[in-house]
Amino acid sequence: MPHDDDLLTWRGGGVVLALGIAADQPVQLLSLRPADAALVAPTTADAAPLVEVQLLGHGRFPGSHRYADTTTGARLRHVHHTATTTPDGHAELRVRQHDPATGLTATSVFRAAPGTPAVRTWTELTAGGATLTVQAVTSACTGAFLTDAGLGVDDFDVVHGDSDWVAESRWHRTPLRRAGLAAMDPEVHHHAPRSRFALTSRSSWSTGEHLPTGALVARDDSWALAWQIEHNGAWHWEVGERRHGAYLALLGPTDTEHQWSTDLPPGQGFTTAPVSLAVAAGGLDEALGALTRQRRTLLSARPDRLPVVFNDYMNTLMGDPTTARLLPLIDAAASAGADVFCVDAGWYDEDGGWWDSVGEWRPSTTRFPGGLAEVMDSIRQRGMVPGIWLEPEVIGVRSPLARTLPDEAFFQRGGTRVTEHGRHHLDLRHPAARAHLDEVVDRMVAEFGIGYFKFDYNIMPGPGTDLGGLAPGAGLLGHNRAQLEWLDAVLDRHSGLLIENCASGAMRMDYALLSRLHLQSTSDQQNPLLYPPIAAAAPASVLPEQCGNWAYAQPGMSPDEAAFTLATGVLGRLYLSGHLNRMTDEKLGLVREAVRVHRAVLPFLASALPFWPLGLTGAEGAWVSTGLRAAMAPYETLLTVWKLPGAGDQVLLPVPHLRDREVRAEVVFPASATGWAPHWDAGRGELRLDCATRTPTACVVRLSASA
Repeated sequence: MPHDDDLLTWRGGGVVLALGIAADQPVQLLSLRPADAALVAPTTADAAPLVEVQLLGHGRFPGSHRYADTTTGARLRHVHHTATTTPDGHAELRVRQHDPATGLTATSVFRAAPGTPAVRTWTELTAGGATLTVQAVTSACTGAFLTDAGLGVDDFDVVHGDSDWVAESRWHRTPLRRAGLAAMDPEVHHHAPRSRFALTSRSSWSTGEHLPTGALVARDDSWALAWQIEHNGAWHWEVGERRHGAYLALLGPTDTEHQWSTDLPPGQGFTTAPVSLAVAAGGLDEALGALTRQRRTLLSARPDRLPVVFNDYMNTLMGDPTTARLLPLIDAAASAGADVFCVDAGWYDEDGGWWDSVGEWRPSTTRFPGGLAEVMDSIRQRGMVPGIWLEPEVIGVRSPLARTLPDEAFFQRGGTRVTEHGRHHLDLRHPAARAHLDEVVDRMVAEFGIGYFKFDYNIMPGPGTDLGGLAPGAGLLGHNRAQLEWLDAVLDRHSGLLIENCASGAMRMDYALLSRLHLQSTSDQQNPLLYPPIAAAAPASVLPEQCGNWAYAQPGMSPDEAAFTLATGVLGRLYLSGHLNRMTDEKLGLVREAVRVHRAVLPFLASALPFWPLGLTGAEGAWVSTGLRAAMAPYETLLTVWKLPGAGDQVLLPVPHLRDREVRAEVVFPASATGWAPHWDAGRGELRLDCATRTPTACVVRLSASA
């Protein structure tokens, strides 16, 4: 146990941190607990340094692939710390360390929002008297989860997510020993283990392969730590074992994984990507609930409205809009209750080969003989906000702008423009690239009254751009940060403008972007039977009120099939599509009902916490369910339940937060769902749903408990 003088305890927001600040050791994050949890006596025995820094010429000891055991991190020593309150009411702690060998200063910043059991943290480096080449630096590094839980490596599971196009948000729960932390005898070998469990996202799709969110959960579900890396580019996280205990390291881009490094001349600085850590005295659902509360504190501006959006793309016009096709859809979408009508891809296409000619973003004259304004005016006349699709960061190789914009406005490698899938990639560090995009957005808002943009992003430029002699990963990081600055400026200029975040569905589903943008497309999945696992898992990564789940009911669907796809959107953000104009009044009535129910639950969504009655992780089954619960008693709860092909006639759904409470269970969508029969068992805290319907179907259930 550290001496009192060697321990810094900080209470901020809804957490308490304990940091070791002994004079002969680097600073260590020893404990991170909810403010209302019982305090424990932290230990510094082999605790991980708070900051690990890999400098060229200094490296690690012993050598490994890990972002641990850096010689610079081991040399850092506490110099000073300050605790303040930011103008927006967040508690802030700054802890400064110094490396006497290189003169490097590392400042760790912790920021916590009132009442939230989480902290946001990052690292600020400043070079001393000599130029230093940084190859990796952690935003956070800790083994506090072991100290706080009083358990060991053998008692913890790591929860992690994979993602791919139309196969997003696939979660797994794996014991650390089976995840790659091989057991050994460090006393015999005189060294710590060198194994690790690591996930890396490369290039500019921050969620293209893996998710920047994860958790460490005690096997008995008594304690859990969840995190997210808040960066719109490359990142890395890993869990490894030390001689005693383990560590979690969270990083942005690195030299080994991402061809990133940066030179720091004397007095120059570098700031890492921010990350959030959320903690719970409970299991995975509780930890992700804490992270959900943290995400709400990150939003730069919560919109005063959460509109229902109709988009003409998915299983409908599929990038082939014309005036003749759009006008009937506009009437039908308005009749169904949509607030926004978004014209998706293809509106600029003149010759049927638009993919590699995009960039000018001028409306087609052949598709819209009366002009695009005719379509946008029709949207407004039907009481909806006009929206439009845009892919800002690309210029097609056949676009005139590929010749008129300067070479320096594009990603390059070795003096050659990066080209992927028929497109060049704009570098938003360059003023000509930003000026072009500003002109496009401002023109669309002024000329057509656009109030909603769907910003898409469908290529990856590789490691980045080496223009100016930078490492490619450093060029990419510069562009990533310039993109955020550009978005901030757009939203400052156009108050009330709403922007959807899309990248081939959800390939850039991170809170660098989502802290600014308003809606996240959760997938490009066109098969309604494959969407439920994606929609059910999405709230682990995204706020429920930002989860844009497609609901594309079609005229040829049976009522059960239509309810299946519409229910997918009700407890997220209902993202309508489908040929509504070809529906009978009866079938369109079901769409209207979904919109009414969705609109009624929107205020609840904006403060609810997610949970997964059938588990977030594990094998997919014929039944899928996700839930939202109020954060406080009496814990009103809503569930979406999908019955897939091969499901039996009954499913049992544990709802532990309502155990021993008298609950009224009712199907709220669809109202005519006579095939569903809910039964509540208070003693078991379990909802039983009976449904003998043979075709795939779904419903939304409300559980209302007395106080």
